[in-house]
Amino acid sequence: MSSTSLPAKIRSVLQPDFQTTDLILTELPIQQAKEGTDEHLIKVYATAPCAGELLWVKNFPAIMQPGKIGVPCYDLSGVVVTAPVNSPFQPGTEVYTRTNAGRTANAREYTIALTSELALKPKNLSWEESASVPLSAFTAYQALFEHGGLKLGWKDEAGKHENARKRVLITAAAGGVGVWVVQLAKAAGVKEIIAVVGPNNVDFVKSLGATEVINYKQQSLGAWAAASNPKVDLVIDMVGGQTLADAWTAVKDGGILLSVNEPPENRKPKENAPKDVTNLFFIMRPEGWQLKEVAELLEKGEVRVVVDSVWKLGEFKEAFARLESGHARGKVIIKIQSD
Repeated sequence: MSSTSLPAKIRSVLQPDFQTTDLILTELPIQQAKEGTDEHLIKVYATAPCAGELLWVKNFPAIMQPGKIGVPCYDLSGVVVTAPVNSPFQPGTEVYTRTNAGRTANAREYTIALTSELALKPKNLSWEESASVPLSAFTAYQALFEHGGLKLGWKDEAGKHENARKRVLITAAAGGVGVWVVQLAKAAGVKEIIAVVGPNNVDFVKSLGATEVINYKQQSLGAWAAASNPKVDLVIDMVGGQTLADAWTAVKDGGILLSVNEPPENRKPKENAPKDVTNLFFIMRPEGWQLKEVAELLEKGEVRVVVDSVWKLGEFKEAFARLESGHARGKVIIKIQSD
């Protein structure tokens, strides 16, 4: 498609006021890629909302880049329409990624993505399945291999043996990020993967690779840790609050405690805290090369996507409601194109 045949206006979900979480479906002018930059114009086929994202600008106004419009949903799968001359992702290329939260996002028919963010869409996945991957896979990859001290076991045999000696514990392990932490830990050679989930997801997370499951309706993480279970090398928490406080009791001296919800230091016990624990709150970065590695694992069948539900663009309110219910298993997807 040439830029001259593009529509002037496109359908889009819009958050008109960053101070509220209200959304509308409207038409917006199409945003063109700027000449002389690494911007690509992408025809979006599917996207995925992220829990809490409608409050990010209100709570963290510094993330806003100039010109950001309140279009939500940062994951995407789609086709490149226009590209810089030297880009490896030329027009017609099928891609997937998550774009930077400082820019206008992707719940719209056409969007902008940068060279560094993009990766080739996995060949064996649908548009909807592909859009379920980026945020969750980026977060899991960076938690395990950048901050969590694990090695890329599928590339490094010695690293795989080293990982095999580690105990890793994951809260909200059936959620959008949790399912990827479990699977990437398994793919990397971790032999002891402890998953915290509700009763309906016990067998599900075992099917992904969890070797031990804590049903939090029967036993809290704190009670599990107090019951003489061996402490773990690495905790990755998606919940925050009391669960994160309990996570401190589960990690060993010298271990690592990561949270994508709030700084772990906020929940550190005043007494009997484990010694020399590296603790970190982090926000993932979109790095296209990491999605390339994930695509290779997907195409080999070593990991799989978990899609909770797929909604049409006009059903965006139902999609966000399903996500915010806290009971989605895997990712909630919004299908953008009807063709």
